[in-house]
Amino acid sequence: MPQLDTSSWFITIMSMILTLYIIMQLKISKHTFYQNPEPTSTKMTQYPTPWQTKWTKIYSPLSLPQQ
Repeated sequence: MPQLDTSSWFITIMSMILTLYIIMQLKISKHTFYQNPEPTSTKMTQYPTPWQTKWTKIYSPLSLPQQ
């Protein structure tokens, strides 16, 4: 059974890592980022809900008179 020749594996793996690094650097360099981001205001807007204007009472089953 012939032996597997692993003499070229090191240069193959190193060139693959270098190529992936260069490709990722090129992809990242194409992105544009904001120089000075401004915070946005987060104001809570109050929406009228129907149950806020009505008087409601919730009865617990334990507080009801027994039948």
